[in-house]
Amino acid sequence: MNKIKLPLPQSGGLILSYKCTAACRHCMYFCSPQWKADWFTEDDLIEFFSLLSRKINSSPWGNNSVSLNHGLHFSGGEPFLNYDLLWKAVEIAGEYNIPSTFVETNCFWCSSDETTREKLMNLKNAGLKGILISVNPFYAEYIPFEQTERCIKISRDVFAENVMIYQLDYYRQFKQLGIKQTISLEDYYKLIQNNYLTGSVEVEMFLMGRANKSLRDFYPKYPREVLLSQPCTTPVLRNWHNHFDNYGNIMPGYCGGVSLGSWRDINRLVDEGIDLEDKPVLRFLISEDIEMLYHFARDFGFRENPDGYLSKCDICFDIRRFLFETEKFDELRPREFYLYSV
Repeated sequence: MNKIKLPLPQSGGLILSYKCTAACRHCMYFCSPQWKADWFTEDDLIEFFSLLSRKINSSPWGNNSVSLNHGLHFSGGEPFLNYDLLWKAVEIAGEYNIPSTFVETNCFWCSSDETTREKLMNLKNAGLKGILISVNPFYAEYIPFEQTERCIKISRDVFAENVMIYQLDYYRQFKQLGIKQTISLEDYYKLIQNNYLTGSVEVEMFLMGRANKSLRDFYPKYPREVLLSQPCTTPVLRNWHNHFDNYGNIMPGYCGGVSLGSWRDINRLVDEGIDLEDKPVLRFLISEDIEMLYHFARDFGFRENPDGYLSKCDICFDIRRFLFETEKFDELRPREFYLYSV
């Protein structure tokens, strides 16, 4: 397998920057305040949307509706850290008729009703169709829940049904618990245990990125042999919910630190394919053969963690971080992802 075609992207997320106000324990991209912003430029936005025009599919309910795995979302990091750029990105996306656009946010900026409403109305008037508001115990360590509630309430006034809460079960639980301010993860677990709510929330949890390190005491660890026989969380090559970052990378699904190539070359990658001859790590990842990737890395001196791993993503990242330090593999990008992962 020396070449394989990139699936035509039908939905995705635009990472304006990896810089964030928080360093959440579960973040799959290691976002934090420590990142250098390296924001998209306006010229890059024009080039990006011109390339994605007529490729992105709308929500099943139409161009003016939103859904999690349709259309295009503005992401990060935290996109509201550069509100002027976010507004410009929404405006340019509208000029290129990108359907079903929405923004993800942690609500750090929702300090008052007036500020929240003004910013949301400006984005709606610029062409934004909806919003996704993040709610879980990891964000709650950084963002007062009363700000999250404010964003949800005013977003429903502005965007009506085009408001997504991710994840809704946590929102309901926080309301039930009466949480208003920030709360540490440890205090959150004590609170749900004291209120007999243990196990009452069933939500997605991806053990990848920073979770591999910061949540090691919360989950069981398994030996390599057990994990490598499992399928990957999502396919590396897929046409939905890929991410396009400010360093020019097309990243598969949720796989931070893996580049399928440059989004500037997206038409060539779709028509002619990705050249895998000099990208052995990507070749293993596309075939989901992490066992062979493990043996490949051992030839360079990699040794597995004797304490075991939380998930298949955990051992995959451990291998990739080791290989990154050899500086031989161009597909391990952006470089900043690995530099900020320590």
